[in-house]
Amino acid sequence: MTAYSKQLIIFDKDGTLTPSKGPMSAEMANLLIKLLERKKVAIISGSGFPLFEIQVLRVLPNDAKNLSNLLILPVSGTRLYAWRGTWNEQYAEHLSPQEKEKIMTSLNSALKQAGYEKPQKIYGQLIEDRGSQITFSALGQNAPFGLKNAWDPTHEKRQNIVLFLQPKLPEFDVRIGGTTSIDVTKRGVNKGYGIRRLEEYLKMPLENMVFVGDALYHGGNDYPAKATGIDCISVSGPEDTKKLITSWLE
Repeated sequence: MTAYSKQLIIFDKDGTLTPSKGPMSAEMANLLIKLLERKKVAIISGSGFPLFEIQVLRVLPNDAKNLSNLLILPVSGTRLYAWRGTWNEQYAEHLSPQEKEKIMTSLNSALKQAGYEKPQKIYGQLIEDRGSQITFSALGQNAPFGLKNAWDPTHEKRQNIVLFLQPKLPEFDVRIGGTTSIDVTKRGVNKGYGIRRLEEYLKMPLENMVFVGDALYHGGNDYPAKATGIDCISVSGPEDTKKLITSWLE
């Protein structure tokens, strides 16, 4: 079965459909709308729903049709939104206050041990509570893409932080995400978990799905999707994804 013949196409967001924390291009939005005329599409990311609104949903044309074919899975699929005239939350899972406190305390300790130096200028929150995930962003959530891209291109800085953080949080998953971030969730909560929840929600087997992402390498935040056994397509960025969707539409 070829990728395009699958019933559901699942996209990662940042680095796949959009630049990191930036809005989707109008060209990508139009390609997505055309794809929704023919296919069910899901978008999964570690970011919260407000960023989905800014990066994806507000970029879609006002007269966009077939939105009922689009599913939004923020925070690695611990939440799911479907279109019912408006975007309605279908389910949501949360970390407890005690779990959040432990993660934040451990994160601050690990940052000190790893020698992380807080930059003079911060763009938004350094540590963000996403309900079912705590995310550290080295320059702040809203840092310009150019700055973020240059901060840790080899992942070495974040891998060093993770080395100190993971032993403090054995009951949680700690992952490198995006370009400057580290995500902490309950054990087993990742994009693979989100895909399994999607499988359950749609009552659709994995062999009828394909996943498209830019971080399918071992340790990347898309790698857990690959580990489910779902067919995967690796892309190098949004331009590569545009070419892929265009080839499908042809």
